[in-house]
Amino acid sequence: MSAPVSAPTLALIGNPNVGKSTLFNALTGLHQHTGNWAGKTVGSAQGVCTWRGRTYTLVDLPGTYSLDTRSPEERLTLDYLAQGKADVTVVVCDATCLERGLILALQVLDVAPRTVVCVNLMDEAQRLGIQVDLSALSRQLQAPVVGLSAARQEGLEELLTAVEALTDLPRPCQHCPHARTCVSAAGRVHLAEQYAAQSVRDHAAQRLQRQQRWDRILLSPWAGIPLLLLLLAGVLWITITGANLPSALLSQGFDWLGAHLEVWLGGWPSWLSSLLLDGVYRVTAWVVAVMLPPMAIFFPLFTLLEDFGYLPRAAFLLDRSFQKAGACGKQALTMAVSLGCNACAVTGCRIIDSPRERLIATLTASLMPCNGKFPTLIALLSLGLMAGGGAAGSLASAALLLGALLLAALVTLLSSRLLAATVLRGTPSSFTLELPPFRLPQVRQVLVRSLLDRTLFVLGRAVCVAAPAGAVIWLLAHITLGDATLLARLSALLDPAARLFGLDGVILLAFILGWPANEIVIPIMLMAYLNLGTLVSYGDLHALGALLTQQGWTWVTAACTLLFSLFHWPCSTTCITLYKETGSLRWTLLAAALPTAIGLMLCALVAAAARVIGA
Repeated sequence: MSAPVSAPTLALIGNPNVGKSTLFNALTGLHQHTGNWAGKTVGSAQGVCTWRGRTYTLVDLPGTYSLDTRSPEERLTLDYLAQGKADVTVVVCDATCLERGLILALQVLDVAPRTVVCVNLMDEAQRLGIQVDLSALSRQLQAPVVGLSAARQEGLEELLTAVEALTDLPRPCQHCPHARTCVSAAGRVHLAEQYAAQSVRDHAAQRLQRQQRWDRILLSPWAGIPLLLLLLAGVLWITITGANLPSALLSQGFDWLGAHLEVWLGGWPSWLSSLLLDGVYRVTAWVVAVMLPPMAIFFPLFTLLEDFGYLPRAAFLLDRSFQKAGACGKQALTMAVSLGCNACAVTGCRIIDSPRERLIATLTASLMPCNGKFPTLIALLSLGLMAGGGAAGSLASAALLLGALLLAALVTLLSSRLLAATVLRGTPSSFTLELPPFRLPQVRQVLVRSLLDRTLFVLGRAVCVAAPAGAVIWLLAHITLGDATLLARLSALLDPAARLFGLDGVILLAFILGWPANEIVIPIMLMAYLNLGTLVSYGDLHALGALLTQQGWTWVTAACTLLFSLFHWPCSTTCITLYKETGSLRWTLLAAALPTAIGLMLCALVAAAARVIGA
């Protein structure tokens, strides 16, 4: 019996932002996340492609600019190729800036002779007036060269034909590890310049001048930062305004479903049906109804900016501030992701090469408020704006929320500086951040990626924790100890300590029980204040303001609750992600303790100042 023939391995390698992951998706049918900024793929993904009866195992290696082993991506890629793990290697280059890709291609050809050079984004090059002579380039490199447009799935057959031809050739003798030819690093750069000059005709001088003019505006601190703030405010306003209707519709839908479930559970013991409906179901439904719509709006908007090419420019604009804080400019990107979800931001810190600076970004990711904190923040910020409704009220809420975000960004920079000067001392590293050309986003792919890769993934984790948390909250509200429920007794126990920080026991307990999902903090407060057995919707802001005033709230209480909502421990989903990313309980606890300590300190300062002035 003959041994089974293993599938040939096809390795994809290329600079960041050349469409390598898009090609991987086109060949395998998988939805590997792609984006228009450098460093998106840090690990490697695998898939399977079948063509002409032959199955290939595809490996999507990390994006890298060279094989000089200065970063984890370069070391991983060089080791993989030098050990002969790939039967055929495909180097993906960007047709709009071919010279940079050729530097990497020349290095790969030294290590892996069975290589196809793939010139991607040919459609974009044509639109920009750039022509690439593929035949001339193939003669210069002495390797097969094919052109394609992976996003349109054009040229895939030509690529697979070239791969098949190389696969059928005898495998060359194994190169010694990290083999090099006599060509120096500077020599490769010269060859890449020469080959690009001889094979590329660029008739897009006007287009380049136009992009350079835009970059001078966007990268200028005087114009770029105000534009960045306006853009962020616009995204927040769209998210806040657009989420209202779908959240209300979802709540109505869950109420309708809950009524039917109540009928279906009519024959069950009353305590069990109440536990399942008023506890597990109601908390889970609340989390989904409040959390899903803003995430489904924010993440597509964020991904559109990603594909358009704006986010690398935002990182470049803020790089100097992060360098002064002893951190990496790429942290600006993870901070932006935090506005949607802290857990996604923690995962996104993988784009930072330096382990020290990656850990700084990871530990401070929770200092930026996520989508889950927005309902509480917006409600508290809007209590003083109840007279202004409609679009004006939404704009005012967005402006105040922007101010809170600027405070969070300032605290993030200061905390990064503190970590860099104490437990994570070191010299800030330099990094290469590519400014890609502006591109029209692929709206359909943006919607699929943002909904599947981010929104539903994060929502699924939150629901898994919210369901058991609902049971715990129900038990605390229904189990009595003497003449009071456990919820009331715990609130009373926490009250003296909470008063030191301008809060009360109910507020502090609501934040503790809201650990599974920040969206349920205010409903838990109202449930405890009204001594009810289930979460309570606060309706309009007038009703909320009146109820809180009856419970003894003052402006000091509102201010301290707002600050603690902005800075407190990360949610359960983020804590789980922190532990998975760092592999350390110590770093996870520090990441949770840092925002909590900052929030308590700020609350204590406000409360002390209020006591001094007699407020």
